[in-house]
Formats: sequence, structure tokens, C-alpha cells
Amino acid sequence: MFKDLDPLLNSQLRLAVVSLLISLEEADFVYLREKTGSTAGNLSIQLEKLSSSGYIEIEKGYLGKRPRTTCRITEKGRQAFEDYIDALKSYF
Repeated sequence: MFKDLDPLLNSQLRLAVVSLLISLEEADFVYLREKTGSTAGNLSIQLEKLSSSGYIEIEKGYLGKRPRTTCRITEKGRQAFEDYIDALKSYF
């Protein structure tokens, strides 16, 4: 029996962000943009979707005088990622 895939993680960019954060625990916006090859605008929108769902936490602050946005995976996000991987495995 096939399990349903989480539609939130079924987006390539959102899945890439969560995959990176699973292994890193946290990353800043610039790093995520560079690693995913995304535009800043698209990444901002997708991060907001992940944040509003409770999958990541976003912290805005400054590094010196420069703004810095840091993202962290939450326990809910970690569980959603594990469930997504389990659902993928059900297709094999």
C-alpha cells in the first residue's frame, strides 16, 4: 500500500531546504540560496511556507551591521522529513 507524500515537502525547493537543515541543524539564508540555486524571492516564499507549517524556525538578526536570517529544523520538520522518506520507500 502506498503512503501519501506530504504535499509541503513534495516541492523540490522545500525538500532541498529541509534536507540541508536535517544535516546541518541550522543555516543562514545566503547559504541556503547558494546551495539550492534558488532566487532570493522564491526562497523567501518557500521558507515562509515551511515556517508557517512549523517545519522550520526562522530567526532574523544582524551580523555586525548586516542583516542575517538563520533557519533551523524543528522536531515537527524532522518528523515530517522522516515520514516523507518512509512514504517514498513504500513505492519500492
